[in-house]
Formats: sequence, structure tokens, C-alpha cells
Amino acid sequence: MSYIAKRLLVGLITLILVSVLCFLAFLIIPGDAALLALGTEATQEQIEALQEELGLNMSLPAQYFSWLGRFLRGDQGYAARFRGATITGLILERLPVTITLALLSFSFMLLIAVPVSLFAARREHSLAGRIITTLTALNISVPGFFLGILFIWVFGLIFRLFVPGAYIDYRDDVFGFISYMIFPALAIALPNAAFLIKFLRSAIQREFNSDYARTARSKGGSRPYILKNHVFKNASIPGITLLGMIIGDILSGSLVIEQVFSIPGLGRLLITSINSRDFPMIGTLMMYVAFIVIMANTAADIALQMVDPRIRLEKRV
Repeated sequence: MSYIAKRLLVGLITLILVSVLCFLAFLIIPGDAALLALGTEATQEQIEALQEELGLNMSLPAQYFSWLGRFLRGDQGYAARFRGATITGLILERLPVTITLALLSFSFMLLIAVPVSLFAARREHSLAGRIITTLTALNISVPGFFLGILFIWVFGLIFRLFVPGAYIDYRDDVFGFISYMIFPALAIALPNAAFLIKFLRSAIQREFNSDYARTARSKGGSRPYILKNHVFKNASIPGITLLGMIIGDILSGSLVIEQVFSIPGLGRLLITSINSRDFPMIGTLMMYVAFIVIMANTAADIALQMVDPRIRLEKRV
């Protein structure tokens, strides 16, 4: 079996295990999804009818396989909290918002981390290098939601660069939508960029002390030339695996930041579904997020194997 096939198989098994854990985790939460959806004024007959409609009166294995089968067919049924609205429709409506936020965060992270890590590695013992090290440690220790609150206070209330809570729908104004997403994306990107800067800076410094870098310097190569053409390429190879892990952190961070900035994405939908014990919606959302994270890590492993000749040679031996 090829390396790619093995990684895809591992990803599939992981996804199945995640689906089982997601299904079992919410069973321990007290409450009744049908009662929460209908309210305290509902009659017992109405509650039992909705339980049958949602499949809550079936055995646990039957509920799991029924939900998994609907997920694979792309037909998750109706949401208990939003009567008359399909789960698929609600997710597809909000998915572009969360994906846009995640892509902006990932782009900002790379735009910040790569040049700053190169600059810090070239000026390791300078004042600028020490300032970058201090700011990196500070950003790593500060959670994204606190940065979001800080951005709202500074850029929203003091400098009035945006109106906090005044979300602009992407279907109404694309430019306004992207503009509103900038500060939430930065709140997610900065801690991850700081972590990536610390990793790349250490990797670059390690590569500078390797034999091939010393040989290049002995032949008259300048430090910037060696950094650009030799050191950074090798230092960034293990960073590919790190990027796969960061994608999961960006997605989880976007779910929290959506609450801070009142963004109607998958995060707010997940919180609403948890409060109303909408198991089909919760399970579907968790599966979507798990699928993206698992595929991102699998793609990173495959990309690492393709770009690093040493791994390909190890597979052949």
C-alpha cells in the first residue's frame, strides 16, 4: 500500500472514531432536545411526535447509524432548534462565513510569520531581534478571544475603524463583509503567527549551524544569500507539518472569535445547537470541522513526503 493510501486510510479511521465520540459525548448532557425545541408549554403528545421525527426514540446504535447514513447521503434532516430549516441548508448558509474567516486568518499568519522570522533570524542578537522575541512570547501567551476584545475596544470604540457587532452579510456587500472580517482574522492570526515565528526562527538558526551552511559561508556566500537560497528551504520543510496543526487551531479559534464579534458563522450555530441539545446539528457540525482538520493534517503529511527527498528515500529503503 502506498504512503498516500495509508494516510487516507488513517484519516478515514480517525474520522469514524471522531463520529462515535461526538455522538456519545452529548448523551451525558441532561435535557431533552424535543422539549427544548417545543418549549415548556408543549404537550406530551407533541414531544413524543417530535422525538419520533428526530429519531430520539430509537436505540443508541440505531440513532448513530441513522445519523451517519444521513450524513453520508448529505441529508441530515431538519434542525430541532430551527423548525422548518434543514441542517444542510443552515450549514451551507454559514459555511462561507467561517471559511472566509479561516482563510483570511491563515493568509495573515503567513504574511506576518515568514518575513518576521527571516528578519529575526538575520538579526538574532540585535535590539530588533530581542523585541521580536518578546512580542512573540507575549502573543503566544495571549488567547485569541482576548485579542478580539482588545481590538473591539481599541480599533472599534476608540479609533472607530469598524462598528463592533455591525456584521455585513457577504450577499449584501462583499467589500464590507471582508472589511469587517479583518480584525477578527487578525485576532486569530497573531497568536498562531507568533508560534510559527518562534518555530521558524529556531529552525533557521539550527540550519545556519549545519555543515552545508558553513561550507557555503567558507565559499564566500553572504548570509542573506545563504538564508534565501539554502537555509530557509530546509527550515520550512518541518513547518509544513506544523501548518496542518495550525489549521485546526485556526478553525477552533474562529468558532470562538465569532462569538466575540457577533459573526453568524458555524461557531454561533454550534453554540445555539448545544444550548438546545440539537444532536443532529451538533454531530454534523463536529463532523464537518473534524473532516477539515483531518484532511488538512493528511494533506500536510503527504506534501511533506513529496517535497522532502529524505522521506522518499527512507520509504524506499
